[in-house]
Amino acid sequence: MNGGGQTWSPDRDQRKFIRDYGNKVLNGEGALFVGAGASRAAGFVDWRGLLTEVAEDLELDIDKEHDLLALAQFHVNDKGGRGNLDDRLIEAFTKDAVPTPVHEVLARLPIDTVWTTNYEQLLEQAYEAAGRRVEVKLSIQNLAQARKGRDVTIYKMHGCVTHPHEAVLTKQDYELYDVKRRLFTDSLKGDFIEKTLLFIGFSFSDPNVERILSKVREQLEQRCRQHFWITRRTPAVCPEGRRNAEELSYERRRADLHSGDLKRYGIQTVWVDEYEHIPELLRALEAYVMRRGVFVSGAAADAAPLGEARLNELSRALGRELIVNGFNLVSGFGVGIAEQTIIGAYRGVYESTQSQPAERVLIRPFPGQAPERTRSAAFRKHRVDMICRVGALIVLAGNKAGDTGEVTPSPGVREEVEIALELGKPVIPIGVSGHVAREVWEAAAQNPEKYLPSLNAAAELKTLGDVSATTSQLLDAVMNLLRRAEAIACGRDGLDPLERTHFLTVAKT
Repeated sequence: MNGGGQTWSPDRDQRKFIRDYGNKVLNGEGALFVGAGASRAAGFVDWRGLLTEVAEDLELDIDKEHDLLALAQFHVNDKGGRGNLDDRLIEAFTKDAVPTPVHEVLARLPIDTVWTTNYEQLLEQAYEAAGRRVEVKLSIQNLAQARKGRDVTIYKMHGCVTHPHEAVLTKQDYELYDVKRRLFTDSLKGDFIEKTLLFIGFSFSDPNVERILSKVREQLEQRCRQHFWITRRTPAVCPEGRRNAEELSYERRRADLHSGDLKRYGIQTVWVDEYEHIPELLRALEAYVMRRGVFVSGAAADAAPLGEARLNELSRALGRELIVNGFNLVSGFGVGIAEQTIIGAYRGVYESTQSQPAERVLIRPFPGQAPERTRSAAFRKHRVDMICRVGALIVLAGNKAGDTGEVTPSPGVREEVEIALELGKPVIPIGVSGHVAREVWEAAAQNPEKYLPSLNAAAELKTLGDVSATTSQLLDAVMNLLRRAEAIACGRDGLDPLERTHFLTVAKT
C-alpha cells in the first residue's frame, strides 16, 4: 500500500525490470549490490550521519562537506590515529536492529552472490533467518577459503563492524585499496562482467566502486552487460516545504542526467516514486521469480472422506498434472500424500517427449534427526525455506493420528498455511479432501481476498468444495487458479509457454 492508501502496482518500466532481471535470476546470473540506504529503515546511519560528530569535532559543517573520505582523513590526521573513528563505527553499527522488509525479500531470492559496502550485519541476519547458509568474505585471506555447503556468499568489500580496525573508512584506506584488497577489486570486476547486478540502497557516490566500474568499462570497450539500479525519483512536491519548485526541478534534472551517465556502465535506472515502494517492487520481483512454484501441503492418517483409493488417485494425478504443465517438484517427502504426489510427478517426467533436466524432481526430506527440544523450530525453518521458493500453496487433507489413535487436524499443515499467508502466497484448498483442507476452504470461501487475492476464485472454490466433483474437475479448478496467479505475477493476462522454469514444492507433514 502506498501512503495514500492505494494499492501499489508496477508501471511499464518496472514490469520490464521485473521480467528482465527476474529471468537472469532464474538463469543463475543474478547478483546483488547492497548499499547503506537499504539499512536506513532499520535506524542505521549513512556515511554522512556517521561523520556528523566527526565534522563537529573538526569545527566543520557536515552539510557543507562533499568529500566525506577527506573528512574522515582529516579526523585521523587531527587525532593522530583512527581509534576514535573505529569506536564511532562500533557504536553506530552494533545497535539492536532487525532486518528490514528489503533485507527479508532479498534473502528469499535464489541469488548466491551479494556485494555490499555496509559495515553492519543485517544482511547476514536476514539470510540466516531465511534458512540460507552464509559465507562472509571480509579479507583477502578468507577470499581463498570456501565454507562447505554454503548457498550464498556476501562480499563485504569495505569490511565489517566485527573488525573495525580493518574497515575502509578514510581517504588513505581508499588510496591503498588495490594494495591491500586487490582481490576484492578483481572479484567485483569479474562479477560485473559475468553477472547482472541489482544495486539497492546505493548512491554511486562511492569513489572506489566508481573506479572499478570505470576499469570494467575500459576492458569491455563499451560492450557492458546490463545491470539495474533501483532509486527514488525526486518527488514533484515536498511535503516538508524545505524545497521550492525550482529546487525540485533542478534536483529532478540532475537525477535524470546522473541516470543517463550510468548507462555508460550498462546500468539501467529503475525509478520508484517513494522509498516505501521499493519493498513492494522487490516483492513483485519475488513473485515473478517464484510464480510457477507450488507447495502441496498434506497429511492423511485418515483418508476419509474421499477414501484411500480416491485420495491416492487425486494425489498422483495432481503431481502428474503439474509436471505435464511444465512445473518442477521439490518435495519434503514422506509417506502418504507426498509419496503419491512424487510418484505422479515422476510419471509426468517419464511420459514427456521433451528433454527433462534432473531438477524436475528435487526431494528435500524434513530433518529427521533434529533433537526433540529443537524439532519444532527446525521443522518450521525447513517449511519456510521451501515455501519461500514457490508462488502458491495447495492444501490436501491434513490430519494426523494422536497418541491414543484418534484423528486430529495436522498442526504442520496448519503451520504451512500460516507461513504461506505470511509470505503473501495464494493458498488453494481442495476442500473435498476434508480436515485442515476443509477448514481452509471454508475460510477462503468467506474471505477469498485473503487466501486467493485478485484471482476471482468463486467458481473454482465452489468446485473445490463440491463432494460430487470429479478428479478431473478438481484438477481443472486448481490449474485455473495457478495460471491466474502466475499471470498476475507476470503482470500480464496471457502466459508464455516458452517460459517454463517452475519450482513445485510438496511437503508431507
